Order: sequence, then C-alpha cells, then structure tokens
Amino acid sequence: MEIVRWGILSTAHINRRVIPAINASKRGKLIAVASREKSKAEKFAADWNIPVSFGSYEALIESDLIDAVYISLPNHLHAEWSIRAMQAVKHVLCEKPIALSLDEIDHMIETSKKTNRVLTEAFMYRHHPQTKIAETWIKEGRLGDVFSVHAVFNFLLEKPGDVRRVPEFGGGSLWDVGVYPVSFANMVFQGNPDWVRGVQISGITNIDESFFGLLTYSNNRYAQISSSFQSPLFTRAAVVGTQGILFFSRPFTGMDLPDRKLIFQSNKDEVQELIVPEEYLYAGEIEDMHSAILEGKPPYLSLEESRLNVNTILSLYNSAKQNREIQILPD
Repeated sequence: MEIVRWGILSTAHINRRVIPAINASKRGKLIAVASREKSKAEKFAADWNIPVSFGSYEALIESDLIDAVYISLPNHLHAEWSIRAMQAVKHVLCEKPIALSLDEIDHMIETSKKTNRVLTEAFMYRHHPQTKIAETWIKEGRLGDVFSVHAVFNFLLEKPGDVRRVPEFGGGSLWDVGVYPVSFANMVFQGNPDWVRGVQISGITNIDESFFGLLTYSNNRYAQISSSFQSPLFTRAAVVGTQGILFFSRPFTGMDLPDRKLIFQSNKDEVQELIVPEEYLYAGEIEDMHSAILEGKPPYLSLEESRLNVNTILSLYNSAKQNREIQILPD
C-alpha cells in the first residue's frame, strides 16, 4: 500500500476541516462518504468532489475501496462504529471523545489489537507544531518545575435541539470542548490527576452548559479547566513554572489565525514570542495516521493516553454529581 484510501462516516460539519487535510496529503485519497440518508451522502459527495457515496455506514466499512475511516458521528456512536470498522479490517481515526466509558474504550483497544488495525483519537491540536514546541519546552525544563495549568474552551451553542445537548448522545460542554483542556492538563503532567473536583451548570436537558474543574496531581501540582456553551468563542491556556510561564492565545483551535500567539514570560518578566511553523491544524493527525498505517509507526497519541482522558472526564462528572472531591484510583 502506497496510498491510504479514506472513507468518512457521516456528513458532520467537522468533516469540512478534515477533508482539506486528506486532499492535501500525498499519501492519502478521499474515496467515499456515508450517511444513513443516500440523498444526503450524494449531495455531500457532489459538494466536496468525493467519488463514491453510500446510503449506510455498513456499506462503507464493508467496501474494498476503503482502507481507513474517519468517524465524525455523534459521541455515543464512536465506540460502536470504530469497533465495527476495525472488524471490517479498516483503520480508524475517531473524533474526540473516543469513548464515553472505560468499558467502551477497553473494548476498542482490545479490538485494535485483535484486528491489527490502527486506532487513534482525532485530537488535532496535539499534532500541531505549537503544542509540540510547548511539550519540548516543558520536558527540557525551560519553565522550571511546572506546578499549575489553566485552560478554557468556550463557545456559544445557540441551537436548542443540537445533538450536543442530548444526554444519551454524550452531550455536554465537557464532553464536547472540555476534553481539550483536560487533555492539555494531562499532557503537561504526563498522566491522570489523583483527585478532581467538578462543578457544572446544567441546562433544560440536564447536560452541562458550563463546567468547571480543579484537578490535583501528585507533588502539589494543579490544573484549572473550564468549558461552556454559554459564551462567545473563548480559548486560552497557560502553563506555569518556577522559571516562567507559557501563554497560549489559541491553544486548541484557530491556530492558523493572525491572533495565534505563543508567549514565554520568564521569572524576570522578560517576554518572548516563540516562532511557530505554519501548518494546517488538521494536517498533523492525518499524516500521523498515514505513518502508522504505511510505516508501522505507533500513533503519536496513544490509546493509553486517550483512556486516561476518558477516565478523568468521567471522574469530573462523577464529582459534580456527588458534589464532592473524587479520588482517581489506579487500575
């Protein structure tokens, strides 16, 4: 195999950001899209110059035309269709959150091993040069001892009947965009927190319209995270160490916009803007899949890390429900 032939499950809005990354890659080709409505798939295929359209998800994953699938279905369908796709001998890039329970992700991991198919979570920001530069600075100790992380991702969700407001579909701001700050904090501190305290503001459907969390890691290290459907777009992050602070004006999205800045402030109040190579935000996750499929390289974002993030999210929700601090026990 020299080219990865892609299929997309669903006609979700996020596809419009991933498709250009597949089309721009020399090692990938977008072949097909599937919807449960044939006419919807046909229109989407025509709009995006996709050669083949399918009127069911089953037809796409069973097709010999496809090597890998991008799953952009609602959250509650991620595990089911990732597993079915791998069982149909397809590699899987699954949109975040990869799963809604530990049982789901454990089944996905087991299926990936049994079928020898690549499975990874589509956290695009992790692959961007900005995030990798920050990781390098932290690991090299340029910030000194890092002891706190602050991260937020809000946007205004105006449609009352949006799928992200349906509890049984994995709705809620924490599952939708709060996963980014949680992933970011776990990345910085290289693992799960020991304790979490979550607070949510619930809407009429009882999902969290806004969520606020305090994550306590070993050795007196902390993260403050928040997410919301109740404000205009607002994303910021900061990593605080004894020798300096890294500020992110756009830590998770919009990294190709002019206001994207990565700033280092030293403990002597010297300020430096770090140069970040320009790269399309979704390119990295696609090229990472190609390297895993064509070269056998392990995905940059491991399934073990994805499992840690799911566990942290579940613990935060459990804390908010019980109105108390929750300890995350090792498996």
